[in-house]
Amino acid sequence: MSQPEVWLRGPVEGIAPWLMPVAHALLGAREDMEAAAADLSPAELWARPGGAASVGFHVRHAGGSLDRLFTYARGEPLAEEQLRALKWEAEAGDPPVEAATLLRGFGEAVERAMAQLRATPADGLLEERGVGRLELPSTVLGLLFHAAEHTQRHVGQVVSTAKIVRGIGAGA
Repeated sequence: MSQPEVWLRGPVEGIAPWLMPVAHALLGAREDMEAAAADLSPAELWARPGGAASVGFHVRHAGGSLDRLFTYARGEPLAEEQLRALKWEAEAGDPPVEAATLLRGFGEAVERAMAQLRATPADGLLEERGVGRLELPSTVLGLLFHAAEHTQRHVGQVVSTAKIVRGIGAGA
C-alpha cells in the first residue's frame, strides 16, 4: 500500500501547527513534481504542446517563485540574482537542462522554504509585507500561504503537461 498524502501523515517535525498546511503543501508538491517529471527526456521537458508552457518552465518557475515569495515574507527585497533567474525560467538552455537538475533545484527551494517555516515566529505572522516593486500589501502569513498554493498550481501544470507530452511522443 502506498503512503497517504503528506497532509495525512501527521505533523512535520519543527513546524508550528499554524504553518503545518504550508509545510504539507510544499512537501506534497515536491513528491508530486518528482513523480511527474523525473523520467522525462530533455525534449519532453521543454516541449510546448499547443503553445503551452513547458514542464521545464513550470518546475523552474515553481522553485523560483517559492524563493521570491519567501524572500518577501522575510521582508527583504529581491536580489539581482533572483531577478535574473526570473528572466530565464522558460529557457531550456543549450544543451537543454535535464530533469534531475531541475528537480534538484526545486527540491532545494522547498528545503530552504521549510527551514524558513521552522524559523518563522507565530507572533510575526500578521506583520505587513510589501510585494514587488509596487509594494502591494500582504502579510507574512498571506505570502507563505500564497507560496504554497502557487507552487501546487504549477505542480498541477507539470502533471498535466507531462501526460500530454508523453501521450504525443514529444520526446521521440
